[in-house]
Amino acid sequence: MEKKPQDGRTGPPHREAPPAVGLLLALAVVNALLYLCLDWLFISPRRAALEPSHCPYGSFRMGQMKNCSPWLSCQELRTEVRQLKRVGEGAVKRVFLSEWKERKVALSRLTSLEMKDDFLHGLQMLKSLQSKYVVTLLGFCEDDNTILTEYHPLGSLSRLEETLNLSKYQHLNTWQQRLQLAMDYVGILNYLHRSPLGTLVMCDSNDLPKTLSQYLLTSNFSIVVNDLDALPLVNRSAGTLVKCGHRELHGDFVAPEQLWPYGEDTPFHDRLMPSYDEKTDIWKIPDVSSFLLGHVEGSDMVRFHLFDIHKACKSQTPAERPTAQDILDTYQKVLNSLRDTVMSQTREML
Repeated sequence: MEKKPQDGRTGPPHREAPPAVGLLLALAVVNALLYLCLDWLFISPRRAALEPSHCPYGSFRMGQMKNCSPWLSCQELRTEVRQLKRVGEGAVKRVFLSEWKERKVALSRLTSLEMKDDFLHGLQMLKSLQSKYVVTLLGFCEDDNTILTEYHPLGSLSRLEETLNLSKYQHLNTWQQRLQLAMDYVGILNYLHRSPLGTLVMCDSNDLPKTLSQYLLTSNFSIVVNDLDALPLVNRSAGTLVKCGHRELHGDFVAPEQLWPYGEDTPFHDRLMPSYDEKTDIWKIPDVSSFLLGHVEGSDMVRFHLFDIHKACKSQTPAERPTAQDILDTYQKVLNSLRDTVMSQTREML
């Protein structure tokens, strides 16, 4: 009896795909993943642009808190806040790292009664200007001359280079991230110049280190203004301009209109010193932005694209300087343009 073949299939034998085909498929998958990464790096925000926790006036929310809590009272500050160590000191207040309900907070204490007016002015500004641009107020006690705010462990903006040199933050040391920080800074000035209280001038800014010390770097690498003790109001309708302090100012960092205009032969007198407006803040923007941009790959390219707007900021005539909003718009256009260019060039290389 004839046996039937066990395999009834007919036709040519099965051939495996050549290795080159598999390699091409793998490259296609890698390219697709690279495109997705490029979209994330250059189109999506580089950090979470979290809005502040919106709470009614007189309350706050920070960190992982789900609900708004009323500003802490004198009694609560005295009994619930544990002072740990001093982390900063200025002319107006000393700042202590403290703890409240297992959360790190910053407790500020008045340095001397002579500075109480400045201290209370800063407190009033904190209360009135709560927003994503300003450090979160947690409570205060005028009887004890204390203010409690959110603690930001990365500290003052003056420590930016030190922070970015740490291994855990080196991936953020890019021109994109640094330009975003410059935009944060200009955004704060724009908010102060158009604040709910009117046009406010950032007076504690007579040199670069002093200016940087007024701002804090948050854990998500954004900037908030922290020190509002010297924030006078420009009231154009009433013809009221400002003067930053009662002493003669010197140097190239301050605006020309902040310098004594009558020469060395005439002694300085505060009552003879002309007043000025918020355009003094505009004059300082190029210097602060240059510090924030640093000297990483691409930062000089950014400076080149910002040359014209920064030149306008340095106009000797205050009225000819751009507004903070004009500068912010230009920064955004430059950021978008350069990101599109870098993304296009990178894709062409794939």
